[in-house]
Amino acid sequence: MKKSTLAVERCKTVSTIQKILGGKWKIEIIYYIAFRDIHRFGELRRHIGDITESSLTKQLRELEADGFITRHDYKEVPPHVEYNLTDLGKSFIPVFEHMKQWGDENLNM
Repeated sequence: MKKSTLAVERCKTVSTIQKILGGKWKIEIIYYIAFRDIHRFGELRRHIGDITESSLTKQLRELEADGFITRHDYKEVPPHVEYNLTDLGKSFIPVFEHMKQWGDENLNM
């Protein structure tokens, strides 16, 4: 069967959002930083639960590279690193609140 020569037009905005926030744990990471005041690596790992250290590190680095969070290393022993939302990350909070409200109203949990 031949592929159609007509390309489906994708929404670039939604596609970009999917790329940025599509990681398995990114939404939860943002949730804990924004709404639970959890900013340290170990705290994030304990709250998320099933995430491996390497996965959490990867997701945090990607969120930092995409401008959603900042990483502050206090250069202490033992290591003390905190993550905070950037202005871009904070601008996502109203969207997150709507998503949570929709979930609370429509998902039977």
